[in-house]
Amino acid sequence: MADEKKMQAMPHNIVLEDRRLLTVSGVSDVDSFDEETVVVFTELGELTVRGSNLHINRLSVEVGELTIEGSIAALIYSDDTPKSGGFFSRVFR
Repeated sequence: MADEKKMQAMPHNIVLEDRRLLTVSGVSDVDSFDEETVVVFTELGELTVRGSNLHINRLSVEVGELTIEGSIAALIYSDDTPKSGGFFSRVFR
């Protein structure tokens, strides 16, 4: 039970380096992605990353970390609560 509370309370941080490399922690799931848009669910709501030539370099849902590389133009939060099952949840059923 204590482990479940730790998993739910992951810290959420964003580090953007030169608008080319984005590191996000507190990621619970990836909803969708392509070369122009990446949509992820975080502890603080839905995060949409927009840009061009976007590539997910590293994703660890267990740790809650995501690294995106490309030309990043916008980071947009939505206060929607995470939906059950994102892209990777549907793929790995």
